[in-house]
Amino acid sequence: MKRRQEILILVTVLVISMGLAGAATAGKIQQELTGESTIENALKRGVLRVGLSTFVPWAMKDKTGKLIGFEIDVANRLAQDTGVEIEFVPTKWAGIIPALLTGKFDVIIGGMGILPQRNLKVNFTIPYDYSGMSIVAHKQQAAGFKRLEEFDRPEVKIAARLGSTAEMAVRKHMPQAKLKLFDDESQVIQELRSGRVHALVASAPLPTFLALENPEVLFLPLQETFTREPIGFAVRKGDVDTLNYFNNWIRVVEAEGWLKERKQYWFYTKEWEKQLK
Repeated sequence: MKRRQEILILVTVLVISMGLAGAATAGKIQQELTGESTIENALKRGVLRVGLSTFVPWAMKDKTGKLIGFEIDVANRLAQDTGVEIEFVPTKWAGIIPALLTGKFDVIIGGMGILPQRNLKVNFTIPYDYSGMSIVAHKQQAAGFKRLEEFDRPEVKIAARLGSTAEMAVRKHMPQAKLKLFDDESQVIQELRSGRVHALVASAPLPTFLALENPEVLFLPLQETFTREPIGFAVRKGDVDTLNYFNNWIRVVEAEGWLKERKQYWFYTKEWEKQLK
C-alpha cells in the first residue's frame, strides 16, 4: 500500500511539473502504473464527468437553470448505459482542451469538430454527429449580400466564438473580413442583433434559429452550410480502453436509430423552446 501511494504521489508531481504539454503523457503513465483507464475510474467513482460549453441547441439552460440539449441527451444516455451518474462541468470553449488534459473532467461531449490541430492534443472517437458552418446576417448592415464572397471584405465585421470551428471557418473562407471574437455565445448573438457586426458565423442550426426568431432584423444570405464537419467525443491520449468503449457505444446507439431521433428533435423542431421560457 505504501509503495502504491508513493507511485501515485510521483505521478502527481510529474503532472504538475510537466504542465499542460505533459498532462496527457502523465495520465498515460498513471494508467500503466495503476492499470485503470478513465472509464474504469468513472465506474469506481460512480460518476462520469463531462466537459462542455453552451451552444444552442447542443447544450443550454432551461428556465429552471437545468442543462438541456442534444449533447446533454447524449451524455445522459451514455452515463445511463454505463451505469454511472453524470456530472457536467461547464467550461469556456477556448480552455476546454487544456481543462481535459489536466483532469478537470473525463471527456468532452460538446459538439467538438474533429480537426487535425485538435487531434494532436487529444484523441477523438468516431463521429457521432456531423455539423457545418452557417452564416446569419444583419438586414441593414449586410443589405443585398447573397454570396459568401461578399462578406470577405476589409470593411465587413463578423462575430464568432473564440476557439471554435466558426473562428477557423471565418479565417479560412473570409480572411479579409474583420473578425470579432467572444467567449460566450450570448455575446456573439448580442453583437449581431445590435448591428455592431455584419454577420455571425456558427454551427448550424443556430443561424437559422436566429433568423427565424428575428425576421425583422436578421436574414440568411446562404440557405446551406458552407462547411461539413465530423463531431466526436474528445479524450486524453493513451487511453485505448476508454476510446474503445465510447466508439462502440456510439455504434450501438447509432444502429438503433437513437442518435438520429435525438438529432431530429433538437435540430429540426422547435418543440424544446417552451422549456426555455
